[in-house]
Amino acid sequence: MLASYTYLFVNLAAVLICFIFSFDERIQFNRQFGPFLKAAVLVGIPFILWDVWFTANGVWWFNNDYTIGLRLAGLPIEEWLFFICIPFSCVFTYHCLDKFFDLSWASAFNNLLVFMTCVVCAVVALLHHQQMYTLVTALVTIGTVCSLHFITKAPWIGAASFVYLLLMPGFFAVNGVLTGTGLNGAVVNYNPQEFLGIRMLTIPIEDAVYGYSQFLLNIYCFKLFQRLRDKRVAAIPITYPE
Repeated sequence: MLASYTYLFVNLAAVLICFIFSFDERIQFNRQFGPFLKAAVLVGIPFILWDVWFTANGVWWFNNDYTIGLRLAGLPIEEWLFFICIPFSCVFTYHCLDKFFDLSWASAFNNLLVFMTCVVCAVVALLHHQQMYTLVTALVTIGTVCSLHFITKAPWIGAASFVYLLLMPGFFAVNGVLTGTGLNGAVVNYNPQEFLGIRMLTIPIEDAVYGYSQFLLNIYCFKLFQRLRDKRVAAIPITYPE
């Protein structure tokens, strides 16, 4: 019976501490809930559509033993929560590190990171185009880093990549459980014909690249909605009592 709450517990465990500390006076991430929610929903839409299509076509599927049984568009309700809970923890961590530390040094690696990411992903996509998860992940990642670097001119790609590296212990904890670490079976199962077959412990390597793209897009949209909010606030005229 308790096993059916596994995926729900993973989501709550990933977000709980970050949510509590959001109200700390030094952090005040609670003031960023609006921009974050808008960013998470906007980024979540294409990733959920990707998720729905992959699930419908058997690229991956979910073990009912580890979910509460509620489904929407073929996805467990926990999977929908995943696209809020995990980005929340990631964006919160980026917000804190960017607030209290100077991460500008990492911008020196922007060109190298984008170049290496594109080369590696392009080679993998060409060599393994028959594996759907591998191919789509590689193409989405190329599109993400190129758009951020060449179109939006995002100066923080290096900083965000450094933070993503620091998030790896959490990534292994969350994705490890979801892919079967410590369980009798996996919460999320993958069609072996649709990915490289390279696993980090129990985690397909594509998951890390998938998460990287999702993380970068959440940071971009989060910053975008922050700027839009700040502009609206600045445009409000200040009136003084006569």
